[in-house]
Amino acid sequence: MSYATTMPWTLESIDLSKIDASRVRDNEDLFLLLCSSSFVESGSDLYTHNLVEHFAEDEILRTWLADHWEQEELQHGRTLAAYVRHVWPEFDWEKGFKAFWNEYGAVCTAEELETSRGLELAARCVVETGTASLYRALHTMTDEPVLKQITNNLKTDEVRHYKHFYQAFRIYRDRERLSRFQIFKALLKRVREIKNEDSDIALRHVFNLRYPELASSDAEFRRIADRAEGQLRRNLPAEMTVKMLLKPLDLPARLQRLIEVPLSAITEKLFLH
Repeated sequence: MSYATTMPWTLESIDLSKIDASRVRDNEDLFLLLCSSSFVESGSDLYTHNLVEHFAEDEILRTWLADHWEQEELQHGRTLAAYVRHVWPEFDWEKGFKAFWNEYGAVCTAEELETSRGLELAARCVVETGTASLYRALHTMTDEPVLKQITNNLKTDEVRHYKHFYQAFRIYRDRERLSRFQIFKALLKRVREIKNEDSDIALRHVFNLRYPELASSDAEFRRIADRAEGQLRRNLPAEMTVKMLLKPLDLPARLQRLIEVPLSAITEKLFLH
């Protein structure tokens, strides 16, 4: 039995013919966010290759990464791309993705991973937190039924991926005797990388192709990107995001309660400009 037959859902289970394009067609912010997400997810095989090499001696984790995680992440990319093509057929998705891939492939290298396997798994928890929160926010932002189905599927997958990385992290944390301070630094570093690099690369290439007459204007890119991110910011699930971010620190319950509320109030600043 192939893994495709055991996946929780498949692209083929999504009836794209039922998309009510009138509910999303004119939402340019939603287009930018969906398309940039489709680019990042469609490049998951490169990141998986780096992780598989990083965990080459861990057969269980390596197998899960290659046979499960990668397949689901690539399905996310295919599904989002199919949705974008259906609603915005005039957008040349392949051309935009190729331009994105040429830049992203140069910065998504094994050298970017943490040398400590435990700390890299902590960092993966940050990435999965970001994607789960993203899809939860997109789910809230739209009333288009098919997109709500897709974003719910994606959010559920990302939460499950988080749990898998977290369980592996706990094993390596104990094995490598990682301190809470080391873990905190790794979490903070990955948050900054997501905020300052990955999302901008994808958004920039969607922007360049969507608005070729503005492609050379950093000010216009920032204005339009900030507008889209503002929509996302207002819909981020603050409580869920903070709980997932803090979990690898294994804080005492009282301390966690003390910092959850103030962190929830500034959640949007953790992942967005």
